[in-house]
Amino acid sequence: MHADLLFTGGPVLTPDGPFTTSVAVAGDRIAAVGDGAARELTGPRTEVVDLAGRLLLPGFQDAHVHPVPAGLELTRCDLTRARTAEDTLAAVRAYAEAHPDREWITGGGWSLEAFEGGTPTRELLDAVVPDRPVHLVNRDHHGAWVNSRALELAGITRDTPDPADGRFERDASGEPTGMLQEGAMSHVGRLTPAATTADLLAALLYAQRHLHALGITAWQDALVGDFLGMDDPSGAYLTAARDGSLTARVVGALWWDRERGAEQIPELVERRAALSHGRFRAGSVKLMLDGIAETGTAALLDPYLDGCGCATANRGTSFLDPARLPSYVSELDALGFQCHFHALGDRAVRDALDAVEAAREANGRRDTRPHLAHLQIVHPNDVPRFARLGATATVQPLWAAHEPQMDELTIPFLGAERAALQYPFGALLRSGARLAAGSDWPVSSPDPLHGIHVAVNRVLPGGSAPAFLPAERIGLTTALTAYTAGSAYVNHLDDTGRISPGALADLVVLDRDPYAGPPEEIGGTGVALTYVGGERVFTAPGA
Repeated sequence: MHADLLFTGGPVLTPDGPFTTSVAVAGDRIAAVGDGAARELTGPRTEVVDLAGRLLLPGFQDAHVHPVPAGLELTRCDLTRARTAEDTLAAVRAYAEAHPDREWITGGGWSLEAFEGGTPTRELLDAVVPDRPVHLVNRDHHGAWVNSRALELAGITRDTPDPADGRFERDASGEPTGMLQEGAMSHVGRLTPAATTADLLAALLYAQRHLHALGITAWQDALVGDFLGMDDPSGAYLTAARDGSLTARVVGALWWDRERGAEQIPELVERRAALSHGRFRAGSVKLMLDGIAETGTAALLDPYLDGCGCATANRGTSFLDPARLPSYVSELDALGFQCHFHALGDRAVRDALDAVEAAREANGRRDTRPHLAHLQIVHPNDVPRFARLGATATVQPLWAAHEPQMDELTIPFLGAERAALQYPFGALLRSGARLAAGSDWPVSSPDPLHGIHVAVNRVLPGGSAPAFLPAERIGLTTALTAYTAGSAYVNHLDDTGRISPGALADLVVLDRDPYAGPPEEIGGTGVALTYVGGERVFTAPGA
């Protein structure tokens, strides 16, 4: 047997950190690690990749991401680059003028901090698109901004009651302002034109190319199903898995309909069987427990504060009944499903851990690998429960930094004491918890190296703000491990996430060795080469 690939001349990431050695790949797997063993497999047809001092590591895996909506947004009215209200409105106007044939103006990615209080109004949209309905989701995908025409088509007036799982923002006279929070989004979203099958497949493949360029070889799609007018990506995944165009390894988290109960579980079992094919496996269930702190919908143990620092009556929103959640999770766990929780507030985190504990008591310690994503606020009493229960902490490191959404729309309404509990990566690690990592793209950038930069520095790449809760920093090896072995564990991809003989050759070559420079320069690192199963799926220009 001869190797198809030989990586040599640079450091290789191992669980203990990097060391310089050689790695041989035969077929889709790593055949040998070590200069002697790897070189013994070198033959006349072996492709030698000179690392030239660059770091070789396992492929990055994103444990919580939404690639298909991200791909769709990038082909619609893309507002992700706008930073001010003026820039956002100019982008909407330009898109509408460039697409006069579009019945609806749809897209999103706008920033809450671009508008006072994070709540833009319909009048602003009316001024740039007066003749057609507009529906634009925000960067967090927990709210939508619409114009008067869209409200009219949806029949939303001052007399329309708020849904149980959301609200219509209203002005002082009670009129809807055009900002729809959480479940209220569906009142307009369901009227927007559905993406075609071809649109969804194109969005998936576009997103896949982008993720491969960032060194991502596998991910968990955190919402496979119908939700608030969003298109179900499952058909695109199944098509790509069958025709071979899905080069990544993907786990689909089937959406738990929060308006229903345990009666949907047999349907989830059927969907798991029908959708799992090739490199796509629908073995997880997504349970969204709460909203986001910026809109006061993340579920908190104690009330939010108002703008004056006084306690309000609002403790956020629990989308699933905490009294019933343990039975749902126990039944899903018994059927072999992984439970993937959206939990931002400390009450949502506690509810999720209580449900995992109930499942452990009912079923014993099964290899279902539940994980909690986001974890913005974790009560100190709950930090050690992750390790004790075997629940993985899936963090979004890029959010753990000072920026306007944090400083203007979050910290003042949490208060200093509770704000100091945010994104406790270091505390979770010290307690023995397993860390995985994700991006929640298109909510934020899917670039793992930017997330790793923040996890290590608690400052955005290129940022000048002070470190955000610096005691919660983690080391570079720990952060890289969260994005590789940690997420591989969550995804049940046990033959990935490590560089060792027999493991799948899902590999990334960076354009430098981030260990060789100061931590403040990690965010400047890029990806040179990406491989899935020994096949090159991305090559950077000049690599």
